[in-house]
Amino acid sequence: MKSVFSFLFVIFFVFGFSQNFSKKEKVLLHQISKLDSLMENNDSKILELFSDDVSFGHSNGWIQNKDDFKKDFESGKVKYQSVKETELKEFKLRNKFANVRRIIAVKGLYKTEIFEMKLSVLEFWIRQKGIWKLWSRQSVGLK
Repeated sequence: MKSVFSFLFVIFFVFGFSQNFSKKEKVLLHQISKLDSLMENNDSKILELFSDDVSFGHSNGWIQNKDDFKKDFESGKVKYQSVKETELKEFKLRNKFANVRRIIAVKGLYKTEIFEMKLSVLEFWIRQKGIWKLWSRQSVGLK
């Protein structure tokens, strides 16, 4: 049921709210929504959305590359229960690059500890062979 809801949200968000966005922008917005959905469902297909040299800066100071992320994600070290975008603050597209700033609410489990936080996220996306891939992501915790 959760994945059906996520899919419907994607359809509503991309095709309902984004009427002022170009076709290229809508494709990227779909990738961003897909990223959140795959993370929320702890689906390893999320790795397909990353460039090979992706870099993650987490709100707790961790820095990860693709292999680090894959190891932690697949081991279940962090399990997400909910990843919801609450605000799209900035969306800039230039040729094969995009800069996205947004606010997300995240709930999950780190090892045995429950966490819930609101994050300000800066993402850089790059178009590789016609597909938007996450190249860099930095998150900061909001109070």
